[in-house]
Amino acid sequence: MARFVDLLSSWVQQPDIPMFAPRATLIVLICLLSGCQTSHQVSVQDSRLKSSLPSSMVDSEAPVRLPEVWTSQVQLVGYEEPIESVLSELSTPTNAHLSELTLEKFEQLALSSNPSLSEARARIKAAQGRWLQVGLPANTFVGYSGQQLGSHGLAEQHGLFVGQEFVRGGKLNLNRAVVSQEIDKAKQAWATQRLRVLTDVRLAYYEVLIAQRRSETVDQLQEIAQQAVGAAEALLSAGEMSQVELMRTRIELQSAQLAFNNTKNQYNAAWLRLIAVVGVSDMQPQPLKGDVEGLIKEVDADEVLARLIHESPEMAVALSEVKRARWAVDRACAEPIPNVDVEAIVQSDNGTGSSNAALQVVLPVPWLNSNQGGIRQARSEVVAANRAVDRLQLNFQQRLADVYQRYADARNQVEAYSKAGGILANSKEILNLVFEGYQAGELSNFEVLK
Repeated sequence: MARFVDLLSSWVQQPDIPMFAPRATLIVLICLLSGCQTSHQVSVQDSRLKSSLPSSMVDSEAPVRLPEVWTSQVQLVGYEEPIESVLSELSTPTNAHLSELTLEKFEQLALSSNPSLSEARARIKAAQGRWLQVGLPANTFVGYSGQQLGSHGLAEQHGLFVGQEFVRGGKLNLNRAVVSQEIDKAKQAWATQRLRVLTDVRLAYYEVLIAQRRSETVDQLQEIAQQAVGAAEALLSAGEMSQVELMRTRIELQSAQLAFNNTKNQYNAAWLRLIAVVGVSDMQPQPLKGDVEGLIKEVDADEVLARLIHESPEMAVALSEVKRARWAVDRACAEPIPNVDVEAIVQSDNGTGSSNAALQVVLPVPWLNSNQGGIRQARSEVVAANRAVDRLQLNFQQRLADVYQRYADARNQVEAYSKAGGILANSKEILNLVFEGYQAGELSNFEVLK
């Protein structure tokens, strides 16, 4: 390449170069071969991609702007890459020592170990790489040209040529404007997956916590049933209880033992689901620290729906798709703007003993194909993207209705058991009355054991 540049430089200085190949043209070609960048290239410094999008594209309800075909230009400096700061919590070591197994520590462990988050992060990097690629201009091409090669060197012409395609209409910047919205969608998809992981961790954590409490309660019932069997055997030896009543107490003990074994299996299964969603498979079951009763609080359905619409990453993805579709309309309108192919050749002529040059400029005429179908498709995709936002709002309402019903039912059940004069309070009162009746001689031993 360096030798070719030197050759061109020497030919530029020759006075016999034809006037139709001016020295300025060759100087431009030398610059291209020497590595000069065209005005359509976007500099990349420190591997950081930066961009600034017009504020008009932020409003999803703004009308679609269709620019003039021959004057559409989009100025993009680049795309800023804030993903390292956004995902800084993923730096938590996966083998962190958990002295107390709290919900917060399980959440931190899941954010650093769950593979789905690493997958989503890789997709962001892939979209950023695509953003860089779609804005790069075409490479310069060089080659050799030979004519009259059968003249045994008498009239042969040997030359070197260079060519470059110049992209017009701001297409490269528009490409990056479209892909920048895909980067935003990938980031929102990561945020969505992050919420899914945290939700799964919380559900699994409280499932283990509830199974742990249930196991403790059933264990106490098993001990009570064991004591009842011992008391029944003592009463049978004293002649105060029949064999039938003893068998009934033994059946109650067997039922309590069966329930205890079932709760152990439920606890182990819940623990396996918890460590699976966290992403750490070598953790052994351990007691969790938490308060189930502290979860009871009032939730307003309208407030939750409003937060979903304004803060949900799913909605952000849908709005990013609207902006991407609008940029795609601009890109489709710029497609008919023809690119310019420039090709220049410098060659020596053995027949005349002189050098000559040629310049070729190719400009396609968009009179048959002006991307009519592509523009129509892009406009329709804008309409579809806006309707997808409306559909997602309705979908939020439907999903929230089902979840809120389960929440309301569970809350009613908790209140029925825990409020003053509720099921637990009445059960405790009945138990006190039974023992008082037994101590007063009003109830038999079997009635107390029941």
